[in-house]
Amino acid sequence: MDEIEQKQKDIQNLMRQGKFSDALQGSEAVLSEKPKHLEFLYIKAVCQRYLKDFDGAQSTLDVLIDVQPEFGRAFQEEGHLARDQGLYDAALSAYKKATRYNPGLVASWKAQSDIMARKGMMREAGLAQSQLKRLQQLSPELMAVTNMIHENKILKAEKLCRAVLRKQPKNTEAMRLLAEIGARFGAQKEADFLLESAIEFEPENIQLRLDHIKILRKRQKFVAALEQAESLYNRDPNNPVFQSHLAIESMQTGDHERALTLFDKLLAKNPKEPSTLTSKAHALKTYGSHDEAVACYQAAYKAVPSHGDAYFGLANLKTYRFTDEELELMKSQIGRRDLALMDRVHMYFSLGKAFEDNEKFKESFQHYQIGNDLKHVQSGYDADDTEEELKAQAAICTADLFEKNKGNGHQAPDPIFIVGLPRAGSTLLEQIVASHSQVDGTLELPNILAMAYRLRKREKISIDGVYPKVLHDLPAETLKELGQQFIEETRIHRQDAPFFIDKMPNNFRHIGLISLILPNAKIIDARRHPMACCFSGFKQLFAEGQDFTYSLESVGRYYRDYVNLMDHWDKVLPGKILRVQYEDVVADTEAQVHRILDYLGLPFEEDCLEFHKTKRSVRTASSEQVRQPIYKSGLEQWRNFEPWLDPLKEALGPEILKRYPID
Repeated sequence: MDEIEQKQKDIQNLMRQGKFSDALQGSEAVLSEKPKHLEFLYIKAVCQRYLKDFDGAQSTLDVLIDVQPEFGRAFQEEGHLARDQGLYDAALSAYKKATRYNPGLVASWKAQSDIMARKGMMREAGLAQSQLKRLQQLSPELMAVTNMIHENKILKAEKLCRAVLRKQPKNTEAMRLLAEIGARFGAQKEADFLLESAIEFEPENIQLRLDHIKILRKRQKFVAALEQAESLYNRDPNNPVFQSHLAIESMQTGDHERALTLFDKLLAKNPKEPSTLTSKAHALKTYGSHDEAVACYQAAYKAVPSHGDAYFGLANLKTYRFTDEELELMKSQIGRRDLALMDRVHMYFSLGKAFEDNEKFKESFQHYQIGNDLKHVQSGYDADDTEEELKAQAAICTADLFEKNKGNGHQAPDPIFIVGLPRAGSTLLEQIVASHSQVDGTLELPNILAMAYRLRKREKISIDGVYPKVLHDLPAETLKELGQQFIEETRIHRQDAPFFIDKMPNNFRHIGLISLILPNAKIIDARRHPMACCFSGFKQLFAEGQDFTYSLESVGRYYRDYVNLMDHWDKVLPGKILRVQYEDVVADTEAQVHRILDYLGLPFEEDCLEFHKTKRSVRTASSEQVRQPIYKSGLEQWRNFEPWLDPLKEALGPEILKRYPID
């Protein structure tokens, strides 16, 4: 136990003894040195409430929520504070937020039930009571795990959850929680196995099945997810939760007509449900039905003006321009203190886009900055960890490693990996290449990242860690098996073409692994001007992952570390990687198409130049843009924001900026 943990334990003992003045003094002493420490801010607020300093407690909670906007216990304490002052409506609102951010807070569910019953809201009180009973049936250890997960104490949660399973190997709730932990680590395959096993032990547990559907979708096992959703739907076709899941999984498997029919069925019962309207809009967007998608997004925010995902759906079309009325509506919403974190984030990014379209670049940057700041706090991204990881790849994956394994691995030539940074033009390159008759476009496949995760055995990638050092020890037979496994696992995403694309950008980190297990795979590095690429990433809110983009310093360092690692791959794997500069594709598309197809060993086809006419589902942020001919207007957009981009330039460093384009 370190010094801070000991101080926390001592202060909590004082609180249990009712010595709140002493505990307050102790927490303030720590906060004088660590003013943003979550636990001591929380302790301070609790002490102030017990000492009847209600204004002081609220001020402390305001700071705490500003530091961590999704800290469930902060909103629970805000609920207690309002309750103690007789402000029951405010208390109920705070307790609802608390359980939204941490469903494991027993006190918040109990308080909600009590207040709802007092107000005559008997149905709602009953639902809160059922949640309370479910939690009270858990062991103290699993209650602690639940709270740890939602407070992002994932390593502690994993350790405690595994300890429970060692004693009770068939505890399905422990298995479910460990699957959730695994999913947060990116161990989707392990999560899949845990949930599948738990369902065998308890086949009637609906929550296990719903969790399993989500994991199958994350693993991009869309057919299996659809089968599970179909099974639930057949149990109760009128259940809106089951209808929604079946609609989403139908969309993922390309059955857009059925998905839209199911969404319409849901909307027939509840025509103003914003999440359903937004989901339907996403489906229409993916399918390429632009105008219908716009109408659905608009219907969602008109139904619930605080539904940030609807505004962001419009912004993420890239081609949509907000009206003055929509702009004013978003501005009025972000002033609400009760606005949920992600609704707030969605609106700040949407306002950034709106002001940019109106050429009000200072206001645009300010809104992008606030949205990114909120996401950066939430993500907890550490640029030092990434730098250490990429340096480890370069130090360990030497030319000798590839020389001694020449001729090993699975010899299939099928995969074409498109790597790089998000917003570097990888979706454009995928659309061009996938327009060729011999190439299937798939998705950003997670298989290589999952394989690396398994090889590193849940350890952090570092110079002293298991991975990538283990690559030196893998026998030829294992390398071949891993390559074959990749081909077999990804077959579900392919159609009949002999080649297919995996455009997971983060695969650049694992080019060493790829080259060992699939020596005949092709690798294309999508490269874009550092300022343009990084700022485009900064102003894009991603569905998940890419946490490095939410700070100018972080995204600049990431680009620099990426270039350094790609330099290493070029050195130890000469001629292996084709670098394609986005600006070159824009300037002379035909020449670059010929160059790419020559590298791939494919004959020229006119459809590759007519890529914007290719009909296929595109799920990335560039989905609308790649359905249009190439335009040059986006190349220099970052210059409109240059007065505020000094932190990005400093993070990139002068060498990176001077070197572009890199041969």
